[in-house]
Amino acid sequence: MVAIAESVPKPHTRFRFILDRRDVLGSLLVAPAILYVLLLVGVPFLMAVYYSVSAYTIYDPSWRFGGFSNFKQILQNPVFIETLENTFLFTFASQLLGLVLGKFGALLLLRPFPGRKIVRALIILPWAVPIALASVAWEWMFDSLYSVINWTLIAIGIIDRSQAPNWLGNPHLAMLCVIVVNAWRFFPFAIVVFLAGITSVPQDIIDAATVDGAGFWRRNYQIIMPMILPIVAIGLIFGIVFTFTDLSVVYLLTNGGPVNATSVLGFQGFQVGIVSGDVSHGAAISLFMLPVLFVLVIGMLRFIRRREI
Repeated sequence: MVAIAESVPKPHTRFRFILDRRDVLGSLLVAPAILYVLLLVGVPFLMAVYYSVSAYTIYDPSWRFGGFSNFKQILQNPVFIETLENTFLFTFASQLLGLVLGKFGALLLLRPFPGRKIVRALIILPWAVPIALASVAWEWMFDSLYSVINWTLIAIGIIDRSQAPNWLGNPHLAMLCVIVVNAWRFFPFAIVVFLAGITSVPQDIIDAATVDGAGFWRRNYQIIMPMILPIVAIGLIFGIVFTFTDLSVVYLLTNGGPVNATSVLGFQGFQVGIVSGDVSHGAAISLFMLPVLFVLVIGMLRFIRRREI
């Protein structure tokens, strides 16, 4: 007679028992991401705070405590005040234009037409193309001598050659140019956000509104928009944060000119802290963006929370 012995379960080790706990395992899995964020964001932030309250420069690297004198000096600088105004204008104007383009682009891509899949794939290019490469193309389009925009306007008879605008040489037109380029970068992301929001609205609600006599504009701005507002707001928050701290478009297209007309906080912090070597004032300019962004983000989140959707 053959006896079949039942397998006796082996006792669990203490290490395996600890990993079976959901809170411990979750913390271990999240720990690398948290460590990465702390090293990538926390260390530079602490270094910026360290340098902003000092008199540190590359010409005098000895650290001396200066308190809040750097912040007082940049607030008394008219160039900084102009840069702050430019930053707000650049950020909100480009985000507003990008949202408008993204809204109409999403509505267009929701309708069936030949080649829609190809257009959906190509529409993401402005977001995916490196900004350095895109800026070269835009700089050629805005060139004072070889601008394709001026050539087109002259060819169709809207302006003559003597009236051709100097896009990057005029302070107001230069700001318009950087706003347009940044909106061009942002609107594919806005299209994705609007497409995700609109497709999440139940079709029954839209059909009921259509039966009740709601037209295109009423359905979109009285029914769909209030429902997708939280999604749009989160996308707008990301856009504002990245645009407010970005310097690539200004640096590559206008270099802050003409006469600081397009200078933004990120660009000025780079110019003062890295190019000029005044690390302490550059760090103070960079840190000035933190409370401004904090107030903007908290205000937008509270506004969305109060919305009754």
